[in-house]
Amino acid sequence: MSRRHSASIAVEEVAQFTRHAEDWWNPDGKFKPLHRLNPVRLAYVREQVCEHFGRDRGARHSFKGLKILDVGCGGGLLSEPLARLGGHVTGLDASEATIALARQHAKLSGLTIDYCTGGVETLARKGSRYDLIFALEIIEHVADVGSFLKSLATLLKPNGLIIMSTLNRTSKSFLLGIVAAEYVLGWVPRGTHQWNKFIRPSELVRQLDQVNIETKDISGLSFNPLRGAFVLRSVDIDVNYILTAVKR
Repeated sequence: MSRRHSASIAVEEVAQFTRHAEDWWNPDGKFKPLHRLNPVRLAYVREQVCEHFGRDRGARHSFKGLKILDVGCGGGLLSEPLARLGGHVTGLDASEATIALARQHAKLSGLTIDYCTGGVETLARKGSRYDLIFALEIIEHVADVGSFLKSLATLLKPNGLIIMSTLNRTSKSFLLGIVAAEYVLGWVPRGTHQWNKFIRPSELVRQLDQVNIETKDISGLSFNPLRGAFVLRSVDIDVNYILTAVKR
């Protein structure tokens, strides 16, 4: 899939992630925070999806029959669990090296996932439509948020569900998400995030509403240093948050 005419792709951001593509499945590597985030993200996702589509949370293949798009899929940390839950998963990423690694890992895991390279604008023009879209930890890396959200709305079926997660633009997120994570703890490479590209929940809700998508839930994702893991906290959205919305 060509990057041409994909206004949301930020070339410099893609290059940053491509440099570390081989590290995606290393739980102690450059993507360590995402490995720590994954369990709580998956628990939230399963609850929201099963509630919306009337599925059994305890069923092994509770996402069976759902056509799913994982935008900014990286090495497949989310795509693979979604496929194991029975979903028909398409993983989209702008980095060719990352997609190559994701395909290789899925093959080794015995999973069928349709991985492709490119931007959401190109995919939307192809006429693809999905029941469920994920855009986790990606919107803060895109070049054109308006184009990105408009394309997601096009790709989502009516009454389809979209789940997004990102960083709030607060002084606390600057201290924890950039200063601590990048410069003190070294959890992610320096320069991974730009604070001015973080988006406040109120801004995201408003922009989703403008493309006919209604927000249903916003919850915070906070790091618990005693447990060494992220936990879901509805009252704390100062740094990381996750959002569920429905296309009208």
